[in-house]
Amino acid sequence: MQILNFTITENTQLTRDIWRVRLHNPQAERPKTGQFVNLQIDGHYLRRPISICDWEDGTYTLIYRVVGQGTTALAQLQPGQVINMLTGLGNGFTIMPAQRPLLIGGGVGVPPLYYLAKELVKAGQRPTMLLGFAREEDVLFQDEKEWDVKVVIGGYVTDGLPAHYDAIYACGPEPMLRGIDRTAKALAPGHMQLSFEARMACGFGACMACTCRTQQGYKRICKDGPILTREEIQWT
Repeated sequence: MQILNFTITENTQLTRDIWRVRLHNPQAERPKTGQFVNLQIDGHYLRRPISICDWEDGTYTLIYRVVGQGTTALAQLQPGQVINMLTGLGNGFTIMPAQRPLLIGGGVGVPPLYYLAKELVKAGQRPTMLLGFAREEDVLFQDEKEWDVKVVIGGYVTDGLPAHYDAIYACGPEPMLRGIDRTAKALAPGHMQLSFEARMACGFGACMACTCRTQQGYKRICKDGPILTREEIQWT
């Protein structure tokens, strides 16, 4: 975990309420896929957690939805401005040996899978991306050239699960993750990793504000997650 000041190099509106921000610090350490950062926005007490979309040579790419005062203020920041960021949060994905990995994302749960897809390709795997969006105007990353993998765009991702796959990585709202788990019952335990979204305060496990129920008891999404394996999850 690092706490560093980052210089904004880009802050661009992609859709009606979705933005992409790029932040650079040459001292930044490479994060794991599936981890997140916590941004300190001036005038706001709590930091804003945002998943990592990409990382390259000290530059973080984050994609966020403007939903409240904090992200509204973030969208107003300009290149050259400096923002403090807590990095290296969460446990991240574990890359599994697989011949046919499937990556499933919904809404702003799609961007973290971009970084994961790049790492899977580096590992010699050829993942398929199944991406779901509530509205056509919210569609991101629809060009396969951006991923270098097969991309399938749809509405409800559970309607399009292919029959042949040997590993699943998914990121999105809990109802979507629950539906994926229910639909993919034939998959062997231990071959599915789900990235959970939660409201967070501290972001590193101190406040216990983002707990969820698992087979081993309550776990903190920010510290013990956000990635949980299929056999850990106890749906309520």
